[in-house]
Amino acid sequence: MMAFREVDPNVLVQNISSNIQRITLLTSELQRAVFLLGTDQDSNQLRQTLQQKQQQGNQLAKDTDKLMKVFTSLPIGPDQRQRKLQKDRLLNDFSAALNSLQKTQRQAADKEREFVARVRASSRLSGGQPDDSFGNAPPSYSQVQSQAEIITEEDLRLIQERESAIRQLESDITDINDIFKDLGMMVHEQGDMIGDFDPYNPRETFNFLASFFQRSSRKKICILLIVLAVACVVIGLIIWGALKK
Repeated sequence: MMAFREVDPNVLVQNISSNIQRITLLTSELQRAVFLLGTDQDSNQLRQTLQQKQQQGNQLAKDTDKLMKVFTSLPIGPDQRQRKLQKDRLLNDFSAALNSLQKTQRQAADKEREFVARVRASSRLSGGQPDDSFGNAPPSYSQVQSQAEIITEEDLRLIQERESAIRQLESDITDINDIFKDLGMMVHEQGDMIGDFDPYNPRETFNFLASFFQRSSRKKICILLIVLAVACVVIGLIIWGALKK
């Protein structure tokens, strides 16, 4: 493992920021591709492109997670205040980028499930029974066999491809959940935990991170207002003293 003295914090910050920007860009491209799923512009090439960008996004997220762990583990130095501000900003930006990426992944998985459902329905594989004019007689063996033979090889291929894509998307969504847990632990190690926060709950992790950075922003605004108020009082006293003389 790389020794801490060999790590330049500024280079780490630049690499993390660059990765977050790339994740954001890839997510925008994924959103455009997901929008076209199930439309007339849907194609094998579109789905291959979507899968490639999806894998790139997840790999970038994993790489960024590792860099964040290194950055937050660096020993405290004279630039502690600046380091903390950088960490807060990076955690905030990374969390927002991950949330957008995962949301797009869920949308893609939903689109794929809808497609599979349509193919199954059109191929009479949705589990429904053949129509019976009397409504009571069970289907005969020949009826069941005839129903099963309706599906084509092309439909089977499409269903298998889409179900494989769904499994991959679900795996990628789980990976992002794991990274959210890491972010929650980073905040926890920093000592900013409030209440009974569970870093192993992905949804709770993101909600906490969002509220954490909202509180952080409000805290900075309050400090600024206090400083301005004190400055106004001091200036007022100086002016009052000068006029009194």
